[in-house]
Amino acid sequence: MTEVPPILHLEPVGENRYAVANLGDAAVNPVVFGGQLLAQMITAAGAHSPGKTVKTIHTTFARAARVDADTELIVDTFHSGRAFASHTITAVQGDRVCARAQVLTDADEPDLIEHHDPAPTLTPPSGEGATGHSVFPGGEFVIADDVDLVDSAAPVGPPELTVWYRSLETPDEPLINQAVLSWGTDGFLIGTAMRPHAGMGYDRAHVDLSTGVVGHTLTFHRPFSMTDWLLMQHEAPFAGGGRSYGRCHIFDSSGALVASYIQDNMIRAMPDGQAGKGM
Repeated sequence: MTEVPPILHLEPVGENRYAVANLGDAAVNPVVFGGQLLAQMITAAGAHSPGKTVKTIHTTFARAARVDADTELIVDTFHSGRAFASHTITAVQGDRVCARAQVLTDADEPDLIEHHDPAPTLTPPSGEGATGHSVFPGGEFVIADDVDLVDSAAPVGPPELTVWYRSLETPDEPLINQAVLSWGTDGFLIGTAMRPHAGMGYDRAHVDLSTGVVGHTLTFHRPFSMTDWLLMQHEAPFAGGGRSYGRCHIFDSSGALVASYIQDNMIRAMPDGQAGKGM
């Protein structure tokens, strides 16, 4: 790979073991954003899968990683063949396991059969978008219809959300595009699940609500460029029992379905005695 963005750089510190940087300000938000770990795990899988890109990454987030702690990735390859390779990648801070992913990589093959769900009929944004921790550094997003997921006083709506996402500085490298897209898949489905419920918004997360991603499975279907506006169509068909389930299809501007993901999340009241302490 060439032109690897600094946040995706892998620094070897042992056999199949790499140090990675954390993005963020521990004084503002001490927790590493899950999208960062997804992107770095994809980069690590690519380093051990020459000639292949990621097909699917399934990640379990066991506990929060801290911005002010050293983070390392450990890669265990348990199969490497002509068409497929499989890796287990573990994110650790000291002796604490923070997340673990099963990553399947594959080599391109011609279509034998082909079909995909159609893209919604929507027009890409004509100007710049917003930035935030939900998108890769230097990336931007636009939430359709001016939906506000942050303010608990915002109007309710259906458990659906349309987001446009791009990153104009992304190199023309398939694996880097996959890593940058994965960063943006981690930040919207909890808010989508809370949207139908009055008084619920991201401004309550880590204040009196305990929220977080528990499991995340992302599958790539077709090559794409992050310099294109990608359409992310979210829906959260279930919430209950302190959990929510969401899914998303991602289309490029030509209408091709390029990726899909599902997410299991935690949304529950902050345990007694912890409300108001923040993160």
